[in-house]
Formats: sequence, structure tokens, C-alpha cells
Amino acid sequence: MIAINNLSFKYGKKEILSDISMTLEAGKIYGLLGENGVGKTTLLKIICGLQKPFAGSCTVQGENPFNRTPSFLSSLYYLPEDLEYIQLDMSITQFSKLNAPFYPKFDYEKFEIILKEFDVNGDKKLNKLSHGQTKKAAIAFAIATNADLLLMDEPSNGLDIPSKTLFRRIIVEYVSDNTCTIISTHQVRDLENLIDPIIILDNKAVLMNASLEKISEKLYFGLYSSVPANALYFEPAPGGYICVMENEDMGESKVNIEALFNATMQHKSRIQQLLA
Repeated sequence: MIAINNLSFKYGKKEILSDISMTLEAGKIYGLLGENGVGKTTLLKIICGLQKPFAGSCTVQGENPFNRTPSFLSSLYYLPEDLEYIQLDMSITQFSKLNAPFYPKFDYEKFEIILKEFDVNGDKKLNKLSHGQTKKAAIAFAIATNADLLLMDEPSNGLDIPSKTLFRRIIVEYVSDNTCTIISTHQVRDLENLIDPIIILDNKAVLMNASLEKISEKLYFGLYSSVPANALYFEPAPGGYICVMENEDMGESKVNIEALFNATMQHKSRIQQLLA
């Protein structure tokens, strides 16, 4: 689906991404994690053709995204963090009728169902909605495109806690099984039980691109009353400490994504070696 080879990107003299390579497959929901400023948004913009690599290549279904051909653009949807159309003086329904024709697989029924689940009135004007309501309308439209490639940058920002829970369910229930979905966030708890595989960006590089199955095979996550001597990472929690350790025949465990992210930041080289 997506092939990235030795890709680098600069803003002026400042290098944002440096010689990164990875492949992403259709039918998966990737979590693109990393602290602010590490290049998550830049990578999404390169994948959808809004930015051109300084060096290396990125292809999506064999096409160069930067060519921005009509066939390519109709097969993907990019939902940015900042919604520029928030000030539009038109209703949500009018917006959908104006923009849906650009997406051959757009599903109006799915759009209406998701709006209803989010409790958003399609007759309301976009410039009269709260930020959270506008975000939910935008998410509904993005999913209803049924695009082959769905890119979402910090989609949970602006959503309250119940809406974040609903967002995760809607993604699982309504995104096509054949879609390659990439969700960028620095709020890892918002995507718990949703994303798989996990991509972690840091300091211009890809620290991790691994499935939860492989992570669970190589790392063990557990709750302990005291911190084991061999813990790579630990944090206080009710009842003891959440610990991350190398999995030495300890069996499978549920991956704690926040603990995984923090452990990776503290032990970059070691965890890269384990998951290589």
C-alpha cells in the first residue's frame, strides 16, 4: 500500500525526517505516535502529497503522491488537526453534498448514521458548532468517504471523554476492512484498544513499526507490588507499579501503549534491537 524508502525532509536547513524507511499495508489501523514536533504531521502530508520529500521516495499504491493526480486524490482522505472549514457558512449536509462527489465510494447513509451516533445535527451550520461538534462532523465525513487510505491527524483533540470512547468504536465499526488507516497522536491513551501496528517517531527517525503481537512477544507488561530488578521501565499505579520488561518466556501480556511509548523513549536502542 505505502512504501517509504530512505526518505528525508527539511524545512529550510532544519531536517525533520532523516533517511526513514517502512512499509504500511491495507486493512490495518496504524497508530503514529511521538511527541510534538517529531515530524508526524509532516509524514502524513508527504504521504498525501502536500509535501515533497527532500530525498528518498514515498509511493502509495505505486503512485508518487506529490503528482496529486485526480485518481490518487479520490482514493485518500486526509483529516488535518486544524479544520480550516470550521468557519464555513453552510450546513454539514450542504458540505457533504458539495464535497462527496470527489470520492466515488462515499456512503451518504454511513455519514448520516455516524452523525447520529455522535449526536450531531446535519442541518446545523459549521460556523455555529462548537469545536468538538465540528470535529465529530469532520470525522463522520472522513470515514464515509470509504477511501483506500485514511489519514487522521490528532482526531481526538477537542473531543470529550465519552466522545473519545465513541470515536474508537466508530473507527472499528465503520472504517472499511480494506482501508489503510493512519492515526497520528501524542495522546496515546486516546487510541488504546484501537491501533495495531504501532509506529513511533522520534528525533527524525522511526523507532518502531511493529504489531502488538510482536511487541507482546518481545516485551512483557505487568502490574507488580514492587519494581523487579530487570524492569526496563516502571510507573506508579493503583496497586503497585506498571512495569515493562524483556519477555524471557513469560508468556503473552496485554500491551500498555502509554508504558510502551515511555519505555521506548527511555531505551531507544535496546527496544529497536528487540523489535527489529
